[in-house]
Amino acid sequence: MSVPIIIRLATPADAPVIADFNARLAQETEHLQLDLARLGAGVDAVLTDSNKGLYWVAEAGGEVVGQLMITFEWSDWRNGVVWWLQSVYVRQDWRSRGVFKALYRHVHQLAKSRPDVCALRLYVERDNQGARDTYERLGLRPTSYELYEVDFRIAR
Repeated sequence: MSVPIIIRLATPADAPVIADFNARLAQETEHLQLDLARLGAGVDAVLTDSNKGLYWVAEAGGEVVGQLMITFEWSDWRNGVVWWLQSVYVRQDWRSRGVFKALYRHVHQLAKSRPDVCALRLYVERDNQGARDTYERLGLRPTSYELYEVDFRIAR
């Protein structure tokens, strides 16, 4: 028997699980130990100010089993808003069970229904072939861009 996956906008009550998932994500993908106080404050900042972003969570059996965050970037070239999918995480025991697919389809439909949204984007670790395959199955395509940054908060 399969448990239905429910997608909903996160609330401040979800902050502990979102912070936990983000810490796991950093460890699993980049082998980083995040500062938990800074991470908690960052999650709270999004949950209390939708201009910073929106978290969507996937629930199954009354538990949060996955998440993603949307942040916003203005594109002058397209005269529209790009929604960046970030902090994508699915609990290990729920992977390959349609959790990310449900989250993505929900956000994709929301984005398509808004005339100001011109694109969805995300970034992925080069070595995360499982995630890359998932994204491509859902219709996302690699771009010609590479990501560069100077990070003032996380030491590598």
